[in-house]
Amino acid sequence: MEVFNKLYSQVSSSVSSTVSQLSGVLPGNPVTREFDATTHIASAGPGLFWKIYKGAKRSTKQEASIFVFEKRQLEKWNRADREIILETLRRGVTQLTKIRHPQILTVQHPLEESRESLAFATEPVFASLANVLGKTTNMPQPANMSDYKLFDVEIKYGLLQISEGLAFLHNDVKLLHKNICPESIVINKQGAWKIFGLDFCVHNTNPANLPAAYPYDGYSPTLPDVCQSNLDYLAPECVLSQNHSPASDMFSLGMLAYVLNSPGNQTISTVRDIQQFRTRAQQLKNLPVGKLQCVPEALREFVKLLLNTTPEIRPDAHQFVKIPYFDDVGVKTLNYLDSLLQWDNLQKSQFYKGLPEALPKLPSRVKVQRVLSCLSRDLAQPTMVPFVLPSILDIAQECTKEEYCTHVLPQLKPVMKLMEPIQILLIMLQRMELLLKLTPAEDVQQHVLPMLYRGLDSDTPQIHELCLSVLPTFAGLLDHSNVKNSLLPRIKRLCLSTSSLSVRVNCLLCVGRLLEHLDKWLVLDEILPFLPQIPSREPAVLMGILGIYKLAMNHKKLGISKEVIATRILPFLMPLCIENGLTLTQFNALVTLVKEMFQLVENEHRTKLEQLNSVKDEQKVLAAAMPTFKPSRKPPELDQAFTGLGLDSFVSIPSISLEEKQKIAQQQDSFKLFQKQAALEPVKPIKTNIPPPPKDLTTSLMSDWSNSNVTPQTTRSGGGMWSSPVSPPQYSFNNNPNSWSSSSNQFNSRNNSQGQNWSALDKLLPVNNVKVPMNQMIPQKQPLIPPPTMGVGSSNNNNNNTLSNDDIIDLLS
Repeated sequence: MEVFNKLYSQVSSSVSSTVSQLSGVLPGNPVTREFDATTHIASAGPGLFWKIYKGAKRSTKQEASIFVFEKRQLEKWNRADREIILETLRRGVTQLTKIRHPQILTVQHPLEESRESLAFATEPVFASLANVLGKTTNMPQPANMSDYKLFDVEIKYGLLQISEGLAFLHNDVKLLHKNICPESIVINKQGAWKIFGLDFCVHNTNPANLPAAYPYDGYSPTLPDVCQSNLDYLAPECVLSQNHSPASDMFSLGMLAYVLNSPGNQTISTVRDIQQFRTRAQQLKNLPVGKLQCVPEALREFVKLLLNTTPEIRPDAHQFVKIPYFDDVGVKTLNYLDSLLQWDNLQKSQFYKGLPEALPKLPSRVKVQRVLSCLSRDLAQPTMVPFVLPSILDIAQECTKEEYCTHVLPQLKPVMKLMEPIQILLIMLQRMELLLKLTPAEDVQQHVLPMLYRGLDSDTPQIHELCLSVLPTFAGLLDHSNVKNSLLPRIKRLCLSTSSLSVRVNCLLCVGRLLEHLDKWLVLDEILPFLPQIPSREPAVLMGILGIYKLAMNHKKLGISKEVIATRILPFLMPLCIENGLTLTQFNALVTLVKEMFQLVENEHRTKLEQLNSVKDEQKVLAAAMPTFKPSRKPPELDQAFTGLGLDSFVSIPSISLEEKQKIAQQQDSFKLFQKQAALEPVKPIKTNIPPPPKDLTTSLMSDWSNSNVTPQTTRSGGGMWSSPVSPPQYSFNNNPNSWSSSSNQFNSRNNSQGQNWSALDKLLPVNNVKVPMNQMIPQKQPLIPPPTMGVGSSNNNNNNTLSNDDIIDLLS
């Protein structure tokens, strides 16, 4: 966290310092209304007065560079010199704004002046050539300049570009630059060299139909150095003969070519004043060949011509661009790239086909800065992308990860979304290893994986095979949800629906390579049930299925349970063993796997059964060692409390004897008969006066018999057994079959205890010939046979209560 805070403070201080500098220089300058300046990156122009800031246009966010001249830099000069310098700077920018050419720096916003500064905006700039050669006046010390070295192809093509720019100025504009030097050459963001610093340019004064004439202003030692051409690069005739011409600019170009190739980037001799200038002019008249040994041999002769003191001997700009020195593959490649805007698509496609062969001859920085920027323009045309993409990926192969993320990846992201033409996806898949190596994981998830999914959804078998071959390399970047919801469903659908055997086999191989990155449950739920659904029995497909089963069974993280093997896999594999299309080797592999699976099931299940049996044996031993307890018999009332509730199976029934079972059965039969009888309704007796029947012999005999059976105890007192009526037993009938038996037992026991008590038979005699239901029996207040009494009124009572003949006969029958 401390490192982050430190870095944040450094960045904040840098940004705040830049903002404070700009706020002190640019307030009130109209350039700030349309452009935002951020970082000070370089310096350029006479004396490197112009500070170059990185910026962007506010309306379009288009990148730009802002040139700023702070007027406070002129404080060391007097007022007159200040005005001359300001006028010179204004004149140069104004002239630059009027000219449009690929080799001339493009001005996006004209010069604006405020009280504190001069400012204008141009195309994005990297630095001036002077900065690249080590002159860092009026600029910060950037890290990218410390080890910056120009490659030979950059020097060659840079000289070619400056020559073409001079040819344009001399022949078309009729203008002398008159200050070609590193301070007046700017390298833009793409690495192209651009002419800048037209502060001392001279216009043609003759009409177009006459030879050009350039008025000479002369060199004045009294003027500040920044108000005159750089003496190190100025042609001898400009001072000694007071004459100048387009050949003067060619001399400056020759000196620039020498400086770019010399050790330490030094001129032939240092010139600080007019006297040194004259001395150097004399040296150039007799320039030794050894002095030019640092210059490449192909260029040496032409540099000597350009440095000749006679202007007429120097080659002009058109002649110089045609020298063999520029017949280089790298130079021609860069030149063609700059000319692409003038070609049609057919010409471009022919050039792009041969570009991959030329790219190895270019340095990496040149390919990133120069080639890539040119190729990116055609990525907006889908029809041209298949021709451009291989070269872009070749450039990416030599990039660092930082360079790739900064320069290449932003160009490829829109291309990854294109599905037509299909060659785009094909090229991407062929170079997928490179993309995965350089692309950050987050961008892989957002851009590369969706591209692969679109490839799996396409209709081209070749695309399918490439997608399936590269998918396992993504395994470490895939999360569970992506695999389950996006990847596996597409692979399964493709494997089941394709008609191509090669695609189907590649699907199985892809799944096999993904197995080690999947969890066990995903394999059991998604992959294993899918294999038997494959509608193909070709040997290659069967071997693919076999490989997946073998990997899943033997992998330490996955494994297949014996239940799955026994119920799903073996029933599927067994019929495959009799396929006729298998070779002997394939058959042996299949049978071996089946045996291994069967052995696995056998071993695991035998172990399980042994464990279960051992547990049962231990339980038996434990049960035998524990004391036994006889359960106490529950009272019958407790069991009867749960009868009729549907819990009979849970209520323990004690064992009963055979006799008890027979008795219970009889009681149940009696109860059923009783339930079948019709219900008895009580009927009120009708009181009628029935005359007593006439006495006959039978009546007399019964009366005598009754009197003979009366015991003496009953006659002694009226408080004996017959003195009070005996209530007959009352019976209650319920659903319990045992209730009848219990009532019968009570009846029998009472008769036994009281002797022959005939009163119990009273209810058997009909009362007034009316039948009374049994459940309506009411205890009688008087017995049917009144007890005999001793006394006067006994005969009357006996006569009134004597049984009739019919009653006696019914009783005896």
